[in-house]
Amino acid sequence: MTRVSAAALDAPAVPRTGLVSQAAAFYLLASITMSFLAGSSAPTPLYPLYQAQWGFSPVTVTVVFGIYALALLAALLVAGRLSDHVGRRPVLIAATAMQAATMLVFASADGVSGLLFARIVQGLSTGAAIAAVGAGMLDLDKARGAVANAVAPPLGTAFGALAGGVMVHTLPAPTQMVYLVFAVVFVLQGLGVWLMAETNTPRPGAWASLTPRFSLPFATRRPMLLAVPVLVAAWSLAGFYASLGPGLVHGVFGLDSSLLGGVALFVLAGSGAASVLWVHGRSPSTTMSFGAAALLAGVAVIGVSLATHAAALYFVGTAIAGTGFGAGFQGAVRSVVAFATPRESAGVLSIVFVVSYLAMGVPAVGAGWLVAHGGNILRTGELFATVVMALAALALLGAMLRRSGRPASSGARPAGA
Repeated sequence: MTRVSAAALDAPAVPRTGLVSQAAAFYLLASITMSFLAGSSAPTPLYPLYQAQWGFSPVTVTVVFGIYALALLAALLVAGRLSDHVGRRPVLIAATAMQAATMLVFASADGVSGLLFARIVQGLSTGAAIAAVGAGMLDLDKARGAVANAVAPPLGTAFGALAGGVMVHTLPAPTQMVYLVFAVVFVLQGLGVWLMAETNTPRPGAWASLTPRFSLPFATRRPMLLAVPVLVAAWSLAGFYASLGPGLVHGVFGLDSSLLGGVALFVLAGSGAASVLWVHGRSPSTTMSFGAAALLAGVAVIGVSLATHAAALYFVGTAIAGTGFGAGFQGAVRSVVAFATPRESAGVLSIVFVVSYLAMGVPAVGAGWLVAHGGNILRTGELFATVVMALAALALLGAMLRRSGRPASSGARPAGA
């Protein structure tokens, strides 16, 4: 294997002229965000098929899901700033190639080990790409890029869950064909990136950028403390839907888990994307308060639906909770970043994503363990709903405290901080 020297990696590349217009490049980058997140949620409707074929437990499902979140987090922390130094194109070309190869690993998997390996590589390539593609959209258009960065991930998650469920019911050999379709998409997107111009001027320091950096300045600590409950509530709910959602739909309501389990995740993520657009322009505290309240109300409706075995009510509650997921996350991010200087914002965002992705993976694995050892997904779902409601209530209280706090304590930077 050819070894790449540190000098070669740090050497700035020469920007090239692309064959793709800036407008087309913007939509191409937005489509990459959507397809990467769609590919990550596409396995959700397939988990019941895997369980039937290979006979593994619910805790294994959540481990397969959770390991993706941890791999994505690791890549985001290590390679999140790499495209600032080597350019967006090299990172995205490598990431799309990895994603296409990962789809082939998924399609050929014949056991849990194959799924685990595929999810790890998928998480690594997604984590490396998300920062590069998001920065690339901001390079091309700051205003539209900010909106696209907020809307594309939940839209992609929603589309992947729905597309996976539909393809399971319409395509032959769904555990292969679903992934082959996505593999073709990733190859085409990689070719598109190859033809577009570099959006960022590369600069030295690539090797140094691979060292994870955590920074939580003094002024952001109180806002972060108030934001943690809504971050954990929102992302743990998303993790539960993406891993155990199909099992819950089948076990409690007796519905087709491979289709309606994906539809449930589609409703959650899709309503989250819609709420991001709806709250755009409102203050961070108002947005987070609304998100926490919607999470609390939505999960309460979900809890009632589980107790009464009312499937229609479950999807209504999911839509309300999804609205809270999108608004709550956006409000939390904006409320914390507002207290960071431009030089501190990357480190602060890293900690926000650490909290978010840990919340997405770890509680889901815990819920899977409870199902595997208690054998009752209904009780686990009700317990999970109770915990999320408590976190949402705590987040709502924190948002109210912040809105009623003194101006000096909410925005002033201590001397020497």
